[in-house]
Amino acid sequence: MYRDIETIVVGGGAAGIAAARRLHQAGIKCLVVEARPRLGGRAWTIAGPMGSALDLGCGWLHSADRNPWAAVAEEQRRTIDRTPPPWRRRSLPYGFPEGAQREFLEAQEQFHARVSERAQKEPDVPAASLFAPECRWNNLINAVGTYISGAELDRVSARDFDNFDDTGVNWRVVEGYGATIAACGTNLPVTLDCPVLRIDHTGKRVKIETTQGVLTADQAIVTLPSTVLVRTEKLFAPALPDKIEAAHGLPLGLADKLFLSLENAEEFEKDSRSFGATDRTATATYHFRPFGRPQIEVYFGGRLAHDLEAAGESAFFDFAVSELTRLFGSAFAQRVKPIHVHRWGNDPFANGSYSYALPGMADCRRKLANAVDDRLFFAGEACSTADFSTAHGGWITGVVAAEQVIAARTRS
Repeated sequence: MYRDIETIVVGGGAAGIAAARRLHQAGIKCLVVEARPRLGGRAWTIAGPMGSALDLGCGWLHSADRNPWAAVAEEQRRTIDRTPPPWRRRSLPYGFPEGAQREFLEAQEQFHARVSERAQKEPDVPAASLFAPECRWNNLINAVGTYISGAELDRVSARDFDNFDDTGVNWRVVEGYGATIAACGTNLPVTLDCPVLRIDHTGKRVKIETTQGVLTADQAIVTLPSTVLVRTEKLFAPALPDKIEAAHGLPLGLADKLFLSLENAEEFEKDSRSFGATDRTATATYHFRPFGRPQIEVYFGGRLAHDLEAAGESAFFDFAVSELTRLFGSAFAQRVKPIHVHRWGNDPFANGSYSYALPGMADCRRKLANAVDDRLFFAGEACSTADFSTAHGGWITGVVAAEQVIAARTRS
């Protein structure tokens, strides 16, 4: 193991890599300790058919015009696809005629307006409480909410939902967003396959107990997902009940992706989309020909994703086929085959996809991000008050935590 470490970064996802990169630039001896056998955390690119990159985790450069990872991708000379995302255009008309789409978009816009009008008032309420009574589009609005938040809107804080800051510019990295993030950490000092068991901050130096031994440092930046903070019993010594309480208020929702191969894909316009159903919340969305590939990228969120995870990986494919054949006819089942799916809820180092705030818990993001005694610092998308659930939220909070470490070292 490494010696003479000044700052340990716990977690090698987007936040940990960004924090370590900033510390390294400042000349601070740091070490990233990552439980997985790879960097990237919830950003993960694998090789698909014919070598194409499949992002099993985050896949979109949201707010791309101000997203730091866009600049990193350009530094790495990757290919950025600026094609507008499918949710910014009309859906395919199968089971969803254009007139009905206009009604839905109007109802969705009115819902968002009600959320914004109510968001900063007391008390905070579940976003679902702002559905228009008896509106036929409430279930579909709720379904879209599961793709955004990873949970149905009865569990999501209206204030937090409204706090999300999105410029509306969304790009993709052809070679993979996860690959971009992981490559950013290539030249950093990293120990992989090294879960952290305990963070002891009783002494002058922070002692990090891991499966590979004990490390000590002046400071630590903790970038673990909120679910892991809650689940890991006695992680901190002395205990940090305020941190664990804040993490409880910020569970990780579920947003899983299934990739399908598609025969005769040219029938569909590149980057087109369809909802599986428009009258229920438990439905998937289907992104046809992403990057022009003969594939379908299928999104599942919330309780539907949870139930399918419990039933096993094949359940995702079976569900998708049932919806696709209902839309396009029984023969469509012969045109699709499963490529890959990852169950993020079953992932032991995440137990979910990205954070949302429970009603009344929006302020937990700020509480989770607060430093402890100028020795423990916290980062990760759940710590961001406006860019949560994104990899750039991880980057921004990681850099903030690194700057706090630099300032603390200057004071000492």
